[in-house]
Amino acid sequence: MKNLLLATGVTLLFATACQSEKKGSSTTDSLSVDTNTIVKDTTKAPVDSAAMMKAWETYMTPGNEHQMLSKSAGNWDVDITFYNADGSIMSSSPGIKAETKMILGGRYQHSTYKGNMDGMPFEGMNTLAYDNARKVYISTWIDNMGTGLMYAEGNFVESKKQMTFKGTSTEPTSGKQIPFREVFTMIDDNNQLMEMYDTKEGKETKTMSIKLTRK
Repeated sequence: MKNLLLATGVTLLFATACQSEKKGSSTTDSLSVDTNTIVKDTTKAPVDSAAMMKAWETYMTPGNEHQMLSKSAGNWDVDITFYNADGSIMSSSPGIKAETKMILGGRYQHSTYKGNMDGMPFEGMNTLAYDNARKVYISTWIDNMGTGLMYAEGNFVESKKQMTFKGTSTEPTSGKQIPFREVFTMIDDNNQLMEMYDTKEGKETKTMSIKLTRK
């Protein structure tokens, strides 16, 4: 399976290179040019399949960052709190349950949330990835309280045990994308805290926090 994936990766990269060459050859200059005076370079850089395979293998192999994500695997009690613009608590929903596990051979952290929020059944899913090539953490979130997808990218500061993400989410009344910042702190092996801040009219305010306690 590993060899098949590597072969597929090389094939895709080679196809992309060939497509780029075709696009370049079809481009013409609108000015009249005497082609007899142009020296055409017909040499082509060889495709280094070994290097491509090595790059793809590195890209697909879980590393220390993925090992760190795997430490959150397990079951969690979740308390979600929403805040008013002045910082006061709008509502709190304790009793939500979360299950976190690593999927696709330890390459992604996947969490599912279930419970009740403000008297309504609640379900949500979070996927957390580390992109080996781009050296960035990627977070996505979907739930049954909307029809959009939240996407954010960020980094991890080891000294603080803290991830900071930036992304956008949909504001339902206007349909516009609202910038947000998410701070995820791994307090210890059994306690985590996620805090979210929205930016509206140039002002950032705390809108939500999620407290997780390992069961």
